[in-house]
Amino acid sequence: MTAAAATPRAFAALLLLATLFGANHVAARVAMDHGVDVATAVTVRSLATAAVVALLVRAAGVPWHLGPRHRRFMPLIGVLVTVQSLCLYAAVARIPVALALLAFNTYPLWTALAARVFYGHRPERRVLLAMPLILAGLALALDVSGAAGGLGLQAQWGRIGLGVAFAVAAAAVFGLVLAFTQHEVADLDGRLRTVIAMAITGTLALGIALAQGGLHWPAAAPGWWGLLALTALYGTAITVLFTVLPRLGVVGSSPILNVEPVAALLLAWWLLDQRIAPVQVLGALLVVGTVMALGLRRQR
Repeated sequence: MTAAAATPRAFAALLLLATLFGANHVAARVAMDHGVDVATAVTVRSLATAAVVALLVRAAGVPWHLGPRHRRFMPLIGVLVTVQSLCLYAAVARIPVALALLAFNTYPLWTALAARVFYGHRPERRVLLAMPLILAGLALALDVSGAAGGLGLQAQWGRIGLGVAFAVAAAAVFGLVLAFTQHEVADLDGRLRTVIAMAITGTLALGIALAQGGLHWPAAAPGWWGLLALTALYGTAITVLFTVLPRLGVVGSSPILNVEPVAALLLAWWLLDQRIAPVQVLGALLVVGTVMALGLRRQR
């Protein structure tokens, strides 16, 4: 099966989605800098999203019916989303937001790998050709070599290694989530998928938080604003993700979301006063140009 190309309207929606996810992680860093721990952030974000979307499902009269395949795969997807969420927020807590998202945004490669391993799906050649350009641009934009920051490769990786490991683990797990969503539960209403996945994630994260001594709330006002913002931004973005992406074709469309680290980089510069070197701007332009060419392509 060949994934359909994103229309200009869908492409714009995906760029907005990437920005929402990037802003969510900037807000999460603010919250965690002011006393919130990873498990608390995931718990509040997930349970709030599940509650709001459940109300929307009820208001829309969507039937709560799950077929045998849905009952098999939705619990698995919920557990995988929990692992992905905890790993990614652990990365965000340890390294700069944009750098964590750089490592996480290898997930289209993991999605393509999962689709190939489990479903025999061959990625489009243009997607495979575009991914190295996207990752090279992100590497420049986020200074993975440490050259722009003057640290050098060894010192840079000594500082960011554990955070990158968490982010790559999150990417691999999220690749599975997207592949299973596309191939196993795409016919289930996206709002129901969101409610189930977020309810499972929130419940598991709450259990982890209680096992670690309870929820850790913000110690200052900026932390409360960060917690509120990450909850609203993530809830909006994840609902769109589960509703729109399966219709577009996950493997073909997910590389568009690689602009998320660039969005986070710009937001972090604006809100957190993180400086951007000229070489990072060049990398950002390479990413945006590549994903625009990829996202606006047309199938023959």
